[in-house]
Amino acid sequence: MKSKRSMKKQLTWMALMLSFVMAFTGCGAADSAASESMSMNGMYATGEAMKDMSIGWDGGYVQDSAMEEAVIDRAPDMEAGSTTQNGSANVQNMNEKLIKTVDMTVETKEYDALVASIQQEIKSLGGYIENFNAYNGSKYSGRTSERNADITVRIPQDKLDIFVSSVSELGNVVRRSESVQNVTLKYVDLDSHKKALQAEYDRLIQLLEKAESIEDIITIENRLSSVRYQIEGMEAQLRTIDNQVSYSTVYMNIDEVAVFTPVVEEKTAFERIAEGFKESLTDIGISVQEFVIAFIINIPYLIIWAVIILVVVFIIRKSSKKRKAKKVKLEETKETKNESETV
Repeated sequence: MKSKRSMKKQLTWMALMLSFVMAFTGCGAADSAASESMSMNGMYATGEAMKDMSIGWDGGYVQDSAMEEAVIDRAPDMEAGSTTQNGSANVQNMNEKLIKTVDMTVETKEYDALVASIQQEIKSLGGYIENFNAYNGSKYSGRTSERNADITVRIPQDKLDIFVSSVSELGNVVRRSESVQNVTLKYVDLDSHKKALQAEYDRLIQLLEKAESIEDIITIENRLSSVRYQIEGMEAQLRTIDNQVSYSTVYMNIDEVAVFTPVVEEKTAFERIAEGFKESLTDIGISVQEFVIAFIINIPYLIIWAVIILVVVFIIRKSSKKRKAKKVKLEETKETKNESETV
């Protein structure tokens, strides 16, 4: 009897040990499955693996969709860290992105010819006019020096110096300024961030193919829409920078003048007096010329006003004569009356 009881106890202990080993092996298998699913690109897990991984020692469960949201939200931060570390290396491997801008004011005595020449030069260099505003003077002014134009030109960056030199030869450049903006770091950051988002987008597509519950599908699709929107915005910014780098911008102001603005130089007192006297004579000549032109233009108005003035003077004189004649007649009447009373 004792031997049978001892054998039963041994079998019972062996059964307990076997069940314990099987339970322990099952937990290890669940953990390994979760680890394998999480190792996909080091970032995402499938819904089933997350369910296995979400089982705690106390037997509680965590919603797999919440786990997926947590993993998805962490993905951009993890990718941002990797792009930041590789940013300096990308800058070294990329040509500098330089945005060049030129602003200049040009004087000319032949306005139409200069504008036509500039347009032809832009076309020959492969550029284009982005904006053109022209003012052809007022009809109430006889001076031709009021015509001017504001032009925004886009020129290939490697042809910028050629274009500026050509404009300097065609007209009198009185003002010129140049600026260069280095946007290499900004471009590299945008490009790296875009690549990270694209990688996340591809992984989300893979995760969407393996998702089973409606809640998981909705969560992943919402994140896909957000990531795609960010990618499109960054692509637009990159295209804008590429265009600004490839085509330099030239802001031009063209003024038609009768006399070119002289170059500022150090002059003696006698030279300053002579130049000032000459400028005064020139201004007087221009003023006399404008007066004669205005007088000739307004002759019809002067004739009309002369006729009106003559008519008014005639009416005033006629009225004055009538008043005088009436006054004389009254005085004669009074004298005659007085003489008759005296007799």
